[in-house]
Amino acid sequence: MENPVALNRIAENSVFRKGDVFVLFGELFGRGYATGLLDEARRAGMEIVGITVGRRDENNALRPLNAEELSVAEDRLGGRIINIPLMAGFDLDAPTGGPTPTDLLATMTLESWEHDRLDWDYIAQCRDIATSRFTNSLSQVMAVLDGMIADGRNVFFAHTMAGGIPKAKVFLVVANRIYKGRGPRHMSSQALLDSDMGKLILQNFDEVSAITFQHLIDFSAAIRERVEASGAQVRYTAYGYHGTAILIDGSYRWQTYTNYTQGYAKMRLEGIAQEAWAAGVKATVYNCPEIRTNSSDVFTGIELPLIPLLLALRKENGGQWAEDQWQACQQLLADGFTMKDVFQKITDMQANEVMRPFYDFSAWPMANSQAQADLTIGTSNEITQMHRDSKAMISDLLSALVVEATGQLIFGESSDPSGPIQWLNHDIVARRLNASHPQRKSPAPLIAQGAKDSQLELA
Repeated sequence: MENPVALNRIAENSVFRKGDVFVLFGELFGRGYATGLLDEARRAGMEIVGITVGRRDENNALRPLNAEELSVAEDRLGGRIINIPLMAGFDLDAPTGGPTPTDLLATMTLESWEHDRLDWDYIAQCRDIATSRFTNSLSQVMAVLDGMIADGRNVFFAHTMAGGIPKAKVFLVVANRIYKGRGPRHMSSQALLDSDMGKLILQNFDEVSAITFQHLIDFSAAIRERVEASGAQVRYTAYGYHGTAILIDGSYRWQTYTNYTQGYAKMRLEGIAQEAWAAGVKATVYNCPEIRTNSSDVFTGIELPLIPLLLALRKENGGQWAEDQWQACQQLLADGFTMKDVFQKITDMQANEVMRPFYDFSAWPMANSQAQADLTIGTSNEITQMHRDSKAMISDLLSALVVEATGQLIFGESSDPSGPIQWLNHDIVARRLNASHPQRKSPAPLIAQGAKDSQLELA
């Protein structure tokens, strides 16, 4: 896309109701955007259905969840899981007796990986085997799901599959240097992309983060056609990342985390949504703001654009509730530091000439640079050190708010989506949060008859 298409309205759910079916296409693990969307589906009274990626046994064979694992997963989801493994990606697939792509990467060393070459015909075989495995299982999943959805029931498919990093020691070391390294430990992300190892990883990102969305749309076609013929509606959503507009110098401006290697797969995800939309399928990729998740924590500095959300809450008339969030963040800082100190660090980074090339939307995703990595990672580390406890961060608190808001925005917008790609920038996120938390007056002094009422108001 040439320019981001920003969501600029707060829509309310007008389609989904009790008894409709919400399908989470991706296993629910820990922190992440999906929890906010699930909250909205539960609030609407929808039946929750999930899938599993399965587990690998000691021989690398993919298996369903055992009884204990299934029970834990269904409790976490709050619904039923179709226990047929849908592990995406081809990094652990191979012809019988042959090495997997991960095995091939394991032979590379820190000294050799930039020059080591892969047999792409063999990799294609592994990829074909994985695709066949995944689509065969997906056909079974859809057969089960079809029997769970009655005519007249609306269906919401939420795609959440992402990632695809092979568990190869050499890549983990390289990734640590690219995403966390400064000074002599810095490594160019372009060097990774130019290598065969990098090309393999980009292919696997495509398979997991993007092509699974295509498979979901294709293999649910019979369900979609039956449901729509019965007068009900079907929606598809997916989570993208393509930078976010945040407040910089008083105005909302697009920026991004560099280098977001998965960005190529996220653009392919957008393209799949565009093609589906053109064919009459209501499929939308929502490009969400940066948050901290179990997977994003590898990207040191990705949390920095979160902090200006506090500015957006004020700008979008958050009132006392917005001030409460500022105060909650202040309380997470160590003695001697203030939110003013935190914002000074971020402002200095944003204004630095080093960052200027990275504000070019058309060039995304750009490779990192030594100066940019030193500045971004350094700023992140400095702000982390300002905290009272490294396990209780401002970015954790604000991530939870973004998850809440994006869930509400996506669920509401999906009743009548306006296009295949939408950016959820800080302005609409702040407006949604402020609307969800009605204004209240500052608490009255705890005196005489007003004391009891004031305490109730604060509860």
